[in-house]
Amino acid sequence: MRDILERHQVWIYFACVALGAAAAVAMPGTARLEKWINPALAFMLFVTFLQVPLTALGKGLRGRRFLSALLTSNFVAIPLLALLLSRLAADDALLRLGVLMVLLTPCIDYVIAFAHLGGADARLVLASTPILLLAQMALLPVYLALFLGEDGAGLVSMAPFVRAFLELIAAPLILAGALQIWASRHPVGARLSRALDPLPVPATALVLFLVVAATVPVLGAAAGHALSALPLYIAFAVIAPVIGWGVARAFALPTRAARAVSFSSATRNSLVVLPLAFAVPEAIPVLPAVIVTQTLVELLAELVYIRVIAMLRVPGG
Repeated sequence: MRDILERHQVWIYFACVALGAAAAVAMPGTARLEKWINPALAFMLFVTFLQVPLTALGKGLRGRRFLSALLTSNFVAIPLLALLLSRLAADDALLRLGVLMVLLTPCIDYVIAFAHLGGADARLVLASTPILLLAQMALLPVYLALFLGEDGAGLVSMAPFVRAFLELIAAPLILAGALQIWASRHPVGARLSRALDPLPVPATALVLFLVVAATVPVLGAAAGHALSALPLYIAFAVIAPVIGWGVARAFALPTRAARAVSFSSATRNSLVVLPLAFAVPEAIPVLPAVIVTQTLVELLAELVYIRVIAMLRVPGG
């Protein structure tokens, strides 16, 4: 079941996006679904972390060359690209904030499955997930302050970041680790773990449905901002995987590891960063519109990545 869901996940996601939009148009009050986004995100991350064996985390830390390339691409090279693209955006603080929030945060959930479909070493991406999460939560406020200056940084409070980290990242990670320990020692825990194994794709699909259903009612007022961000996201989708591949080559990674860096560099954490956007004063409807636009562009780009990146080869690798 898990393999079937992963093979068809892009179409599942688009179907849920369409259903969310249809629900928002057909039924009043779907904006109230916003309160369910965080619990759904926490569950999505829990079942995603559940696929990361605790022993694999140690192996991920020991793969220093891969980890160095991954961190260099995601937190040095890609932020420079994000800064450049944000400078090309209209002179609007909320628009630039939305673009930066989503482009500065590497994905930690469905990138694993896409990397696998694209012939990358998905196990390396899986093992590095907690490190990427910790790094982006620590560095995002720093980058926003540097790139936006005092005015932009003043739009973001640290309290929602801390709360989101504890609720959406730390708690699911701890629960996933506890369940893994239980599963290794008791058959009931093992059965529960196996039952949850196919759920990352459905959980991500549920989050997409909730996000779209909750934000579509307020998107009309932010259509101009979404259209302004669209060419920036398209440019990012083209350039970012090339940057990731180049960094991986500079670190002399083998083919499948280099593809993993390319996927990670191009895939962003839009679903996890969305609750942070909702916490920004007067964020609605601009920030949700800008962030959801990136999600839609990215899902289309992944259809290309799983074919094009899979063709890339490192000589002798």
